[in-house]
Amino acid sequence: MLKILSTIILIVSLSGCALFGKDEDEANNWTLERLYSEAKRSMQRQNYNRAIELYEFLETRYPFGVYGQQALLDLAYVYYKIGNQEQALSTTDRFIRLYPQNPHVDYAYYLQGLINFNRNKSLTDRFIRTDPSQRDVSSAYASFQNFSELLERFPNSRYTEDSIKRMVYLRNVLAQNEVHVASYYLRRRAFIAAINRARYVVENYSKTPSVPDALVIMAKAYRLIELDDLANDTLRVLKMNHPSHPGIPEVESIVLN
Repeated sequence: MLKILSTIILIVSLSGCALFGKDEDEANNWTLERLYSEAKRSMQRQNYNRAIELYEFLETRYPFGVYGQQALLDLAYVYYKIGNQEQALSTTDRFIRLYPQNPHVDYAYYLQGLINFNRNKSLTDRFIRTDPSQRDVSSAYASFQNFSELLERFPNSRYTEDSIKRMVYLRNVLAQNEVHVASYYLRRRAFIAAINRARYVVENYSKTPSVPDALVIMAKAYRLIELDDLANDTLRVLKMNHPSHPGIPEVESIVLN
């Protein structure tokens, strides 16, 4: 078993050397343009391991030049493509910290949003439709903050339009997650907690599809703790804005002994 393991390690080591090591002496004599061109070509051909080595080599040798800066940004993208989310985020953070005046720094913020937007998505999600609002939404919140910062700092960025669309989607996800939590509290008869979470949706996620469901939860909870005036006010708002919502008869059917 030990012999087999040693053989595997040797093969992996040799593969790594073959990737870039044999060209290292030659690469030392390449021009900046040649280095960057080779790295970009490797990235476009999805030869990501070679692209990483070339970009790292370029960024280390020429950290403050135009090509070195672009190499660091491209490196973050490659890490994102291979699913190394932590490394991708730390690389974009480093780029933003080192080169805040770079003309492409808006892309670094956008890439951070994309990384968090697609975080925690499994291969299953590609084939089976799942509800992201029922999972951990910390990455969704982080993504929303990333895109929000991009819009605040670079309102005229080429990535603004797509960022806004993603923020609308993320806002809906976050609102729906709050509704799931409020529903859970309602089932557990933790009525005040249910009201607070539902009210948070109404106050902070207005105009999302989750608002009417939040109003239903609030009305039910108020009714069940016999705060009839608040229940009736909430029900009136629900009827006014969403007159055909199926939750209306559910609230009206609650009769306390």
